[in-house]
Amino acid sequence: MTDSAETGRLRQLGWSDVFAEQLAPDESDLHILRVSSVHRSRIDVIDVDGAADVVLAPNTNTADFAVGDWVLASPFTRDFVRRLDRKTVLQRRTEGSHGQQLAAANVDTLFIVTSCNADFNPARLERYLIMANQAGTRPVIVLTKADTVEDAETYETQARALQRDLPVVVLNARSPDALSKIAPWCGPGETVALVGSSGVGKSTLVNTLAGSGAEAQQKTGEIRQHDAKGRHTTTARSLHSIAGGGWVIDTPGIRTLYVSDVTDGIDTLFAEIIELAPLCRFRDCTHQHEPGCAVQAAIAGGTLDAARLERWRGLLAENREKTPVSSGPKGNKIFRKKKY
Repeated sequence: MTDSAETGRLRQLGWSDVFAEQLAPDESDLHILRVSSVHRSRIDVIDVDGAADVVLAPNTNTADFAVGDWVLASPFTRDFVRRLDRKTVLQRRTEGSHGQQLAAANVDTLFIVTSCNADFNPARLERYLIMANQAGTRPVIVLTKADTVEDAETYETQARALQRDLPVVVLNARSPDALSKIAPWCGPGETVALVGSSGVGKSTLVNTLAGSGAEAQQKTGEIRQHDAKGRHTTTARSLHSIAGGGWVIDTPGIRTLYVSDVTDGIDTLFAEIIELAPLCRFRDCTHQHEPGCAVQAAIAGGTLDAARLERWRGLLAENREKTPVSSGPKGNKIFRKKKY
């Protein structure tokens, strides 16, 4: 196994006992690397000394790798050996696809970035929260462009209401104090990722985190004033070091985020409804018209917003519709939509 000094340096890259426990005795001499970017025909990796090399086998599908992955390679030939199991994985299903598209792996905190303007959309933020919940990653809402409006507190209040105990940070991504506001999640060895629409300031925030001396500053772009939409300035996911010792993964703007195979993520988002359901008189209560419904009683009592219940129903329905299930004999899997 790696010695204590090297283990300490690995921990600065985000290494933890979760990964160390996966190493077999005969893998003690293998080179430990972290994926810093994924391309069509190769992956870029880093080790404790900086940029490193790994050689993939011919015809390797790089879509199976995510930025943030830990991989093992031969210390002599640099040949790829295997990928370690992930602690967390951010992924999404695209329209018409049966598989999940990997966004990032082994992320400790997901910064869901939106701005205090027309981009602020609670329904879309809920979808990002579901993604984070399902992945097992801590979500934090980051409201940017706070300096451009007089009522940033209104946006903050709406954001906090989206999920129980949800941290919300309001900032100007270009301001020097932006770092101090998100510092609690960006300590040494911590890995954060940023998601959000184009033009909300993700790349600007990455540049602020990385510092002015970073080698690969992310490009930033202007937004259209009438609808707050921006151009995609980040075209690939990449891992960057943070001045405070952590790591940040920037991602391209996501135009459409489908809800699919994320039941646990939805349950976490709407925890107040899930906790009330067992108190209903009927086990199969639909929370619509049944007598003795604890959910409807909470709405009548003013402790639950009726709009929350409707959004919960809608997201559950979409999740059922868009989550494929496999059937058919072994070796001949057929994906079809769930039936309820």
